[in-house]
Amino acid sequence: MPGTSAGDLLKLIKSGQARTRGELQRVTGLSRSTVGTRLDRLLRGGYLRETGVNESSGGRPSIRLEFNDEHGVVLVAALGAGDAHLAVLDLAGRTLAEERADPRIADGPAAVLDWIGDRHDALLTVAGRRPDEVRGIGLGVPGPVDFATGRVRQPPIMPGWDDYPIVEHQRRRYPVPVLVDNDANLMALGEQVAVHPDCPALVLVKVATGIGAGVVVDGTVYRGIDGGAGDLGHIRMHGYDTFRCMCGSYGCLAAVASGGALAQQLTVAGTPTASSREFLDRVTAGDPDARRLARTAGQRVGEVLATVVCLLNPGVLVIAGDLAETHFVAGVRELLYQRALPRATQRLTVTTSRLGERAGIVGAHAMVIGNVYAPEAVNRQLSEASAAPGRRR
Repeated sequence: MPGTSAGDLLKLIKSGQARTRGELQRVTGLSRSTVGTRLDRLLRGGYLRETGVNESSGGRPSIRLEFNDEHGVVLVAALGAGDAHLAVLDLAGRTLAEERADPRIADGPAAVLDWIGDRHDALLTVAGRRPDEVRGIGLGVPGPVDFATGRVRQPPIMPGWDDYPIVEHQRRRYPVPVLVDNDANLMALGEQVAVHPDCPALVLVKVATGIGAGVVVDGTVYRGIDGGAGDLGHIRMHGYDTFRCMCGSYGCLAAVASGGALAQQLTVAGTPTASSREFLDRVTAGDPDARRLARTAGQRVGEVLATVVCLLNPGVLVIAGDLAETHFVAGVRELLYQRALPRATQRLTVTTSRLGERAGIVGAHAMVIGNVYAPEAVNRQLSEASAAPGRRR
């Protein structure tokens, strides 16, 4: 039987398991008066709204209830190594304002986080919403994150960010829940929520400046014990001991097959290429060396993913990032199906990202909603509101 707190009732309504007071009574076993009292708290707090009546079969018509997606807004930012996607979304996930920009993550956390705060202020104005309507902030970063503290741990491409108090910094401007996660985790969550909601196990691999992966099992991101799960790019590859990785080690997959590594390899081959995006431009333009390198890199990643697929047995494998629409994907499929057990790939769908650059902000929104409107969080907010007369969220 589900929980019976006010937050649990909101979860039942939000998920569609119950839509009326009578249905809530049947599902939870609570009395009519108890259901009514808890719903009144949710209605007064703005969490719910009444939307009409169900057709009656002879008795009194039932008033329908639904989650109030106008209860507030969510601020999100998906940071890459050299780009950022910021947005204001309503609680249903509709984008109210957004922008893309190219901040330098190497400028350090204080400068970048202040910039994010300024841009969120501006986007709120564009959206016509007030700062006191913000219910939470979701931030994705290109490095391993200890989700419990929101702190980045030893990130190879984020100098100065190690153990920086990101949550505390952002809460100085917006005193709301701030949640931080790895960018690949949020992309995986975004794809699962928006594109593959019925898939019980999904793996997303992002190949851009570096290589990372996100794993979603039963709708929940698997992060490992301290945020290190999915660090695919730093698996050592046999035979590549001379390839130096940005982490300082040699032979890492990211040093062999990331977009940044391929840009370096193409430069050595005689075609100066400054970045992963520029390498993609070379592939798109038909450069034969770039296409060959992309396919070979895909094979190396596919070799590693064969182990991942046999271990996790996912239903969907999503390839995302700069190289997702290139010969790289053909290389991944080639080695993956050669090396993995047929049973592990029999029901596996290998695809590219449907959300593209939006995957990170969709996942960040889902992360915030899943935490801020979890039953225990709602109960805590209701208790705080009742202890502060006149305060209304």
